[in-house]
This record gives sequence, C-alpha cells and structure tokens, in this order.
Amino acid sequence: MHDQRRMTWEFFLIYLLVIFATIQESLCDLNQQQKNATNQVGSSVILPVTGNVYPKGYYHATLKIGNPPRPYFLDIDTGSDITWLQCDAPCTKCFPAPHPLYKPSKDIVKCKDPLCALFHLPKNVPCESPEEQCDYEVEYADHGSSMGVLVKDIFPLKLTNGETSVPRLAFGCGYDQEVANGVHPPYTDGVLGLGNGKSTFLAQLRNLGVMRNVFGHCFSSREGGFLFLGNDVVPSSGIVWAPMSSKSGEIHYTLGPAELRYDGQATGVEGLPVLFDSGSTYTYFSSRSYEVLLNQLKKTLSQNQFKNANDDKTLPVCWKGKKQFKSIHDVKNLFKPSVLSFTTSKNAQLQLSPEAYLIVSDRGNLCLGILNGKDVGLGESIIIGDISMQDKMVIYNNEKQQIGWAPANCDRLPKS
Repeated sequence: MHDQRRMTWEFFLIYLLVIFATIQESLCDLNQQQKNATNQVGSSVILPVTGNVYPKGYYHATLKIGNPPRPYFLDIDTGSDITWLQCDAPCTKCFPAPHPLYKPSKDIVKCKDPLCALFHLPKNVPCESPEEQCDYEVEYADHGSSMGVLVKDIFPLKLTNGETSVPRLAFGCGYDQEVANGVHPPYTDGVLGLGNGKSTFLAQLRNLGVMRNVFGHCFSSREGGFLFLGNDVVPSSGIVWAPMSSKSGEIHYTLGPAELRYDGQATGVEGLPVLFDSGSTYTYFSSRSYEVLLNQLKKTLSQNQFKNANDDKTLPVCWKGKKQFKSIHDVKNLFKPSVLSFTTSKNAQLQLSPEAYLIVSDRGNLCLGILNGKDVGLGESIIIGDISMQDKMVIYNNEKQQIGWAPANCDRLPKS
C-alpha cells in the first residue's frame, strides 16, 4: 500500500511538471508573438529640418526618392494629406525649385488600385476605366493648388534601430501648379503631406508595417529643428495631451473647444475649435478673438509709447518703438502670454508666449504674427501656425487620436 501511494505521488509530480512546462512554452510563444508584432511596425525616422518663420515662412525636410535615390526638399504640411513633387511628366506649369524636376518611374497608380480612392480626384472627373491612370488635385487655402498623376517609387529610410527600409509609396507627380496672386511659393520641390488622412506618407508606412502612425516636429525659433516619424522618440513624460475632435474624413488636426485667456484672465471668448497646421506660417484667430487680443495688446503698446508702423507691409499690423528692435528678446518682457485652455481635457493648455505671436521685421519694427481669420474666410476657429509652434515638440498620435506638446530645445536632435 505504501509503494502504491508513492507511485501515485510521483505520477502527480510528473503531471504537474508537464503542465508547468506547457504553460511556460505557451507564455514564451505569446512573448514571441508580441515581439513579432512590435517588430512589424519597425522603428522611427529622424529628419533634420531647415527653415524659419521669418523671412522664409516655412520649414522643410529632405527626403530621398527613387533608385538611385535623389534628395528633394519637401514643405512640412500637417494641413494636407497628399505628398507631391514637381514632376517632369512633362511639366505644364512649375515654379522654381532647388532640385531638378522628379522624373517619374513607370509605376503609375491606376484607378483600380485601392490607393486611388484615398487621394483627392479632380472634381467631376471620375475614372472611366479601371486601367486609367489615377489623377489627383489638391487646393490650398492660401497658396494655390497642385494637379498631376499618382505614381509609386521607393523611399530609402534610415531607421533609428539601425536598419534601412525601402518602402514603395504612392505620391503625387505634380505637373501643373497654380500659385495664388501675390503669394511666393516655398522654395521647395513639393509638399510632405502629414494630415489626418488615409493616403498620407505616414499612413502608408503604417500599413506596410514599417512604423506606427505617430509623428512630431520641433521648429526652432533660431532656424531649423527636426521632424520624426514613428513613436520611438516620443518622451515618456512631460507631454500635455489633448484628444483630437476631427470628424470622419477630416484631414485637419483639430482640438477643442478652447477658451482664450490673456495674462491669466478670461477674455470671454470660448468654444473655439483649434486646428494645428504646419503649412501655415502664421496663426489665425477668429474675428472676435482677434479683436479681443488686439485690444489687450494696445494697452501694452500705449504704455510703452509704440506707434503704428503703417509703412511696414511685412504683416497687416506692425508697430515701431523709440528705436529699432533687433529681436523679440528686446520686448518680450513687455507683453503677456496668451493661453488656449481646452475644456475637453483637464489641465490641457497651449501657452502662446510673446515669441509665439510676435516677430521683428527687417525694418526693425514689431509685427503681430496672429492674423484675422476673417480675411481668409476662417469662421469661428483658430489655426495654430508655425509661429506658435516654435520651440515646442508637437506630437500627432493618429493611432490614439490625440495631440501632445511640450517646451523643447529644437536645436538638438532627439536620441533614438
């Protein structure tokens, strides 16, 4: 009887060991699956940025395209979801650019390609046949339009994990560009569209498993900065996050509603949708919020004996002091910060310091870098342009549908 009990106990121990080994193997398999899932979205890309708010009026990144890869300067635009290059297809109408026109490969996107439906087709010109080329057309509120055909080519990318990815992506081969009257287009080869759409450069990378649909930029007020694609360099703390409120199909990054405060005091202006648009040099306020801000600034101006500089056409509103200004640092202590406080997210505030809404013109005058949105048909919204995003890391998380920001030294590239 004793031997039988011993054998039963030994079998029981063996049974437990088998169960434990099975569980351990399952956990190992699960961990490997998680690692594989992580590897499927790759790493990140960090790109140096060139440009400034004034006098250039834009920031651009350099991307290499094709085989052999050639460099192209692309205007960073979070208000558009189409990436396009001026293209020798041949070009009907192109403006001066830093590099020779892109020569398209034979890989033209056809109407039957699912990607075609994601891009903006010309109005009232539907595809007549699935085998036809897929055309695109994009219009910009402030500086014209671009029209052309969709093509595919490779984009060699050096990832922060040390690997190199060569995805084949669809983009616009622009052979007909229009420029709005009186507007000088950026001296770039095209536009890097990073809007909240399904056809963007980054959305395609996510679908290919190269990286997460997360990106951010850091524009320096001293010129330059950086752009990153992917989530590997997003700080783990110190970021103010607010949920996006974009509607389905909306390409703009919108937060809100927000309340406008000046010098810590309520202005009575609230309920404002706020759009983040790196394709806009300056910030636009709704007509009412613009007038409220201007009235607040006039108190400071009168106290310090500033006068209207009507002969300075750098921006709609400029002022002159007793002597010419050399930089914003000469006057920033005289002005107070504006704040956009988002009611949908606790403690989410976007600080607009004097450096985020004022510039010094080449004539030594002080100019207001916040413009009246009424002049561009904006309505009751606010557009945050490059001037108000300087010296901040701004992060767009399309997967979590939120935008974050934090003060940052944009002169130093982040560590991967």
